[in-house]
Parts: sequence; structure tokens; C-alpha cells
Amino acid sequence: MTLQQIRYVITVSEAGSLNKAAEILYVAQPSLSASVHDLEKELGFSIFYRSGKGMILTNDGLEFLGYARQLYDQYEVLQEKYFGMAERKKKFGISTQHYSFAVKSFVELVKQYDTQAYEFAIRETKTKEVIEDVRTARSEIGVLYVSNFNRKALTNLLHDADLSFYKLIDCDAYVYVWKGHPLAGEKKINLEMLAPYPCLSFEQGSEGSFYYAEEIYSTAEYPRTIKANDRATMLNLMVGLNGYTLCSGIICEELNGSDFTAVPFEGDGSEGKMEIGYIVKKNMILSEIASRYVEELKRYLANCLTKDV
Repeated sequence: MTLQQIRYVITVSEAGSLNKAAEILYVAQPSLSASVHDLEKELGFSIFYRSGKGMILTNDGLEFLGYARQLYDQYEVLQEKYFGMAERKKKFGISTQHYSFAVKSFVELVKQYDTQAYEFAIRETKTKEVIEDVRTARSEIGVLYVSNFNRKALTNLLHDADLSFYKLIDCDAYVYVWKGHPLAGEKKINLEMLAPYPCLSFEQGSEGSFYYAEEIYSTAEYPRTIKANDRATMLNLMVGLNGYTLCSGIICEELNGSDFTAVPFEGDGSEGKMEIGYIVKKNMILSEIASRYVEELKRYLANCLTKDV
């Protein structure tokens, strides 16, 4: 197995076909096909299904790709550090639960780089997909939270995926509503006060469980609930239906607008604080750009601590 073969497999998986990958790599299609076939023979399993629709990763191939990307990314980090520019256009991606501060930090990061030289990606997605994206090296960093309630389940998931969690900040729970909500002016809000209004939460898919919920106190009994899958819809439901969600209280007005507010939530304390942090592959050297993103996260969250949210 060679680094060239690993690069070939990564490119084929991204392109979806041998012909497109060959064009990207500037190699002959038969040569590329033979190289991938030789690697599959050496490994003892098929990395791809070959079909009329293109090259599709097998289950074994998906697992192999996760390790292959990690290895090749580390090779490119070494290339960049000791030999100047890496071979390919540099890529950087993050996956995150629906946090505006993660997007804001990403925006500030991208401003520091030439977007012609980098290929950036940010994915606001389900909790399980955040973990899967980092496990397979689709994203270098994932942003999510743990609490007393979900800690054991998520710790097991992260262990199985060979990932590490690094805490950034502790947050109390807040009720996030639009400023025209009847409860927006309250000093504290409890579940009884929220009963007449719909609780909004991010959908986690058919395989979702309470442990994947992005909102703290996910097992509480809410008389009215509505699921959404993106922040824009969530904000619209807050205004249109006087809905609410439970959150960290960290609000980015530049992205969400100034029409929303966070009011301290008066819970029973069973779930404790939200520990917001980031996940990465264990024993992996962060790329220079990933390290900068973590610093942007820390800088933004540190500024939030000085404000009364």
C-alpha cells in the first residue's frame, strides 16, 4: 500500500467515478483502475462497488476510507510544515450541532485565508452525523455538547469511534425565544410556565434517541413539541408560533439577528451544566487551520463569558 494509492482511493470516493477521478488526478483511467484493484487485492476486500452509476463505497471501504483520510491528512500536515505547499488544494471541514457561535467562528477563520487556495466546508447536522463525519475524517473537527444525562452514552460512542472530546465551556440552560414572546421579559422560566407554548427541537432522524438530542432536558414531558432540521426554520417557528427551545444562552446576533433573547431556565438541576466542546480523532495532530479554528472558538466563547446572556 502506497500514499499514492491512498490518494487515488480518496479521490475516487469524492469524485464518484473512475473517469472523473482520473481527470482530477491527471492519470489514465486504466492505470487508476489497476492501482485501486491492486490495493483491494492487497487488503483482501473490495473498497468499491462498481456499477453503472459509478463507484460506491462498500462497508469495508467506508471504514478503510476513514483511516486512509486520517493518514493522508497527517501526511499533508507534514508536507506543509516541512516542505512548503501540500500536493493538493488544502481542505478543511467541520461538523457541528446547530450552534451559531460555531458558524461565526468558522466565518472569522475563513476570512484569514485565500478561498482560492482552500476548500472549506461546514456542516450543521445531527449529533450522530457529527460523530460519524469526524470518525471517517470527512470533517477534522466536530462541535457538540455533553451533560450528566448523555455523558455515558456519548462517551461510549466517542470511544468506539476512536475520538476524543475537549471541553471549551460550561453553560447553564437557557430558554431561547423571540423578543415578542409573552415570557421574554421574565427573569427565569420553568417548565410549568412553558406548558402553553410549543417546544422546538432539532430532528435527529429515525435512529435518534434522547441521548442524541441537542437540547438539554430532552426527556422532560413537553405537552407540545415540534421538530425542525435547520436554524432558520427554528427561528421562524419561534416568531410564528411563540415556540421556544432550550439552549446554552450563547447568542450570535450577527447571524441570528437581534430579535431573539435567552432567559435563564429554572430546571431541577438533574442534567447539570452543558459542556460544549469539540471532538477530534485520538492522537491526531491538528492541522494548522484546525488549530486556528479552535482558537477562534475559544476567543468567541471567552468574549461571551464577559456578557450577561
